[in-house]
Order: sequence, then structure tokens, then C-alpha cells
Amino acid sequence: MQTILFIGLVWPEPKSSAAGTRIVQLLELFSEAGHRLLFASAAGKTTYSHPLHEMDIEEVEIRLNDSNFDVFIADLKPDVVVFDRFMIEEQYGWRVRQFAPQALTVLDTEDLHFLRAARQEATKRKLAVDLYNNTAKREIASILRSDLSLIISKEEMILLQEKFNIPKALLFYLPFLEHVFAGLKNEGWPSFTTRKDFIFIGNFLHEPNWHTVQILKKEVWPLLKQKVPEAEMHIYGAYASEKVYQLHQPKDRFLVKDRAADARQTMERYRVLLAPIAFGAGAKGKIVDAMQTGTPTVSSTVAAESMTQDNRWNGFITDDRDDFVEKAALLYRDEALWQQAQMMGGELLRVNYDRSKFLPRFFECLATTKENLFSHRQANFIGEILHSQQLNSSKYMSLWIETKNKLEKQK
Repeated sequence: MQTILFIGLVWPEPKSSAAGTRIVQLLELFSEAGHRLLFASAAGKTTYSHPLHEMDIEEVEIRLNDSNFDVFIADLKPDVVVFDRFMIEEQYGWRVRQFAPQALTVLDTEDLHFLRAARQEATKRKLAVDLYNNTAKREIASILRSDLSLIISKEEMILLQEKFNIPKALLFYLPFLEHVFAGLKNEGWPSFTTRKDFIFIGNFLHEPNWHTVQILKKEVWPLLKQKVPEAEMHIYGAYASEKVYQLHQPKDRFLVKDRAADARQTMERYRVLLAPIAFGAGAKGKIVDAMQTGTPTVSSTVAAESMTQDNRWNGFITDDRDDFVEKAALLYRDEALWQQAQMMGGELLRVNYDRSKFLPRFFECLATTKENLFSHRQANFIGEILHSQQLNSSKYMSLWIETKNKLEKQK
């Protein structure tokens, strides 16, 4: 049995975001393998935080810029430390390396933040995508400092290796890990005739989701509601602000429904998922949910990125607004076409996200890297250089903040 420490940016909320689902899936993998698991975070818990103790996971409250963490990690002597996104590696990576150098460090990127930021900036300013931004410098440095980085998107694997020359040995492709039904057809899916209306779902702390809702409200729905007058557009999402609720207009058949208690149980009541996502990165949890619930999708190319297989999709992919509306109306009305799209979603799910296909290779990669940790780190000499530089800069900044906080408490 190994000791695995997760350090979280937040306490995971799988019912609020795909990022929360991702972390819980990773925790489940290690738990099922029989390891001792701890989850630590400096963030505050919410009523939606996952009950990790019910999974026999030890919960540890830590603080930023606090040397008590050094004592904790040195006493714990973890075999593996998993950082939840690059910001956490920046905060705690140097401490782990200094006080638990034997630990295999794993960065779960969730998605490439610099890619999302570049696309967001390009969309808002109507410019070409510039990947070489400040976030890229930070995130790429974090990937190089980590022994292994988990990448959720096939396109991002290619991007990191071809554009940024990241050694393949530092990367492992690990998509969403789903329990996939054996056949192409799940008899438990609600039928075409028992479903109605369009749905979009997403955490509103995530900027691409808010931007997508604006596209639906201003560009898609004014045209689509005329073609399908019997349908409504329903918006779900955690952490909706007042600006989101202001879009709620029952007379216009555009309804904001707040967060869904269970995304998949909610989604299976709807006939079509609309995802005209203009910018973002990684794989989209909402589309995996759609595949799991037999809900066909009309999406943008960004939304479908890395999730297709031989150009097959569980619906339609288009970036043209008029075509998007036409395809949404067609999929909503044509039962035979809808059923074909539904079946294709099941096939994509099985081909791309069946957890049983990835687990053996994942644990083999962890074991091999851990066993050869010294030579693995020597081969990644740029990462070692970054560690020496980051250790000094991050260490002394953190110690300065800690001292400053102590002096303020003494006043």
C-alpha cells in the first residue's frame, strides 16, 4: 500500500463542475487500488464539497505560505503527490521537492489553462490565437518541474510535444474515465418522445460557459425558437450570478434553472444539448454527460475538440451560426436522425472514455517512473534547472509572506 497525497486548489465538487468530477475519478482509481489517500486544500469547504471521508480519504486542512506544511509532508513521506492544476504546483511543488524528495510528483492539468486563456483573448479581441502568453510560461514550467503530467485531451498532447517540445516521458494521456455499458444501446435511456426542450449546462465560475450562454441568448435562440416553437431553452449551472439570472425570460421560452442536483439525471430529460462554445480547452464534461445519457449534441469545433473519432459525432459540429440553428432544429425534429446520433454517442464513449482501457497503462506508467525516479529526473534536466530557480524564488517569497503575516498578527 502506498501513501498518495492530493493537494487541491479547492475541495472537489463533482456536481458543480467537470474539474470536480475529474479529481473524484482520480481519487477513486487510487482508492480502488488499495492505497492510503489524503486530500489537502487551503480552500474553504462548501455545502457542495464531496464527502471524501465516505471514500475513506483523510481530509487535511492546510494554509498557503505556511511552514507547517513542511513538517506535515516530511512526516507523511508520501509515495506520490498529485497537484490539482499548475497553480498548486507553483505553491507547494518546491516544498514537496525539498521535504519529500522521494515522492513522485504528478500534475493533473485538468485542461491547458494557457490554451483557454489564449483562445479567450483571441475571441474577445478578434485576433489570432497567441499561445506564447504569460500563463503558458507558468504552466509549461510547472509541467517541466513535475515528474508526470496528466493530459485530458489528445489535441493538447500533440500541442505540448510539437509546439513546446515537451518530452513524451513527462506526459500521460488520461481522459475522463467512465464506466461504459456493454452494448451500443442502453435500454435505460428515456426515448425520443418522452424528452423535450434544449439544454445547456455549465459552472458559471468558468468563463467559457458564461460566454456560451450569451451566444445562446443573443444569437442562437432568437432564430431557433422560431423553427421549433414548441420547445424551450433551459440553462443550468452552479454559481450563477445576477447577470445570468437576468437572462431568464419565460415569455421568450429561455429559462435559467440554477444548478442541477444531478447533471446526468437532469440531462436525460432533454432532447438536445446545445454547446456553441467559442473558446476553451480540454475535454468537455457536459458532452461526456450527454453521451452517457443518450443526449445528442450540436456543438462548435472547440466543444468537440479531441472528443471525436474518425470525424464521427453524436450529432453535429458546426461554427456557422445559421447552420448551427438548422442542425439543432433538424436533430430536435427527426427521430431517426436523433437515434443515430444517440447510438454514435454510445460508441464514442466506449472508444474514447472506457476506464478499463486506461487503468493498466496508467498504473504501469506510475510504477515505472517511480522505480526509475532518479534517472527520470536526470533525463529532464531542464526541469531540474527550473526546480533550482523556482525553489529559490518561490521559497523566499513564501517565507517573506509568512513572516509578514506573523508580524501583522502581533500588532
